[in-house]
Amino acid sequence: MSWLTAEQALTLLGTKSQTLYANVSRGRIRAKPDPADTRRSLYFTDDVKRLATRHAGRRKTEAVAAEAIQWGDPVLPSALSTVFNGGLFYRGQNAAKLAERASLEDVAILLWDMKRPLRLEEGEMRRKLPSLNAAFSALAERTTTDLPSLGRSLPALQGEAESVLATVADALAPGSADKPLHQRLAVAWDRPDAGDLIRRCLVLLADHELNASTFTARITASAGATLSAAALSGLSTLTGPLHGGAWQSVRSLIARAATIGAEEAVRSYLAEGRPLPAFGHQLYPDVDIRAEALLRCLTLPPLFAEVRDVGEQLVGERVNVDFAVTAMTHAFHLPEDAPLIIFALARTVGWLAHAMEQATSGRLIRPRARYVGPPLQ
Repeated sequence: MSWLTAEQALTLLGTKSQTLYANVSRGRIRAKPDPADTRRSLYFTDDVKRLATRHAGRRKTEAVAAEAIQWGDPVLPSALSTVFNGGLFYRGQNAAKLAERASLEDVAILLWDMKRPLRLEEGEMRRKLPSLNAAFSALAERTTTDLPSLGRSLPALQGEAESVLATVADALAPGSADKPLHQRLAVAWDRPDAGDLIRRCLVLLADHELNASTFTARITASAGATLSAAALSGLSTLTGPLHGGAWQSVRSLIARAATIGAEEAVRSYLAEGRPLPAFGHQLYPDVDIRAEALLRCLTLPPLFAEVRDVGEQLVGERVNVDFAVTAMTHAFHLPEDAPLIIFALARTVGWLAHAMEQATSGRLIRPRARYVGPPLQ
């Protein structure tokens, strides 16, 4: 990622230094100390350029909206989570600090704004292994029988959210309801020693602003659909290779490194013009705090460590959470699809939180399309 000096940023923005500092304090432009002179700051180029374009005063509303939908400015209000100054926060609380002690159930209580302990009912499936297919089937079955979300009180929705989470947990973390979800997963995979890292993963992956699956869940809820339908739409989106399926690209990179060596594998990706999987993140110009929080507690398998070191040196980006979760899966000999199972279980809490927030707002999310087709007849 590229950075600008204050002089360069001010030239692009065409404003005074006070305006630049104000935009930094409001989180619109990310800044970091200049390694060459810690008394000075550098400013994230993409943030400066985006703001400079906005301030040009010649853009139409549709252009602003189009940019906002792709890693741009916030598009709707939410009290649930935000990425700010390199940190991830759930209702104002630092997610990395929460991961040191909290469980996914604790995060559900926080994000759902509940005033009582979480109660997850015993499931009926009694399956032995986590199954994504079972989660899809169970949610799909509920969508036709659950009540619509619109016009219901928050306590009523919270009670239903518990039930939906219990349904997903029964499929993805089978086990007794009196055990925390991370323990249920660890036992289901017969890896009790992985329990604490699974817990940390679940907390760190519970929510992440308006990512693709969460935005999908909010759109579903905005139409008044059931909470189970919102969770199902989020789960469907999560399976994409650019979202929850990113772990597969990491595995492919590691497999190539195992065959031809870490440095040659990284160089071959770059020579082919392909982005290196799981390095860098648009919202974290320095380091993905979720990856950092996990890697502090994990000894990387040797090949993963070598790929990380070579990749960070050649690309100039730090590994992100997809790399960390895939490395954890390998280190503890978890099933190949463990990253997606963990991701789906964790993010169900976030999807439900956003669905409830959207439903209680009473607003339909209905953007317009900017027509670029053949001339109208």
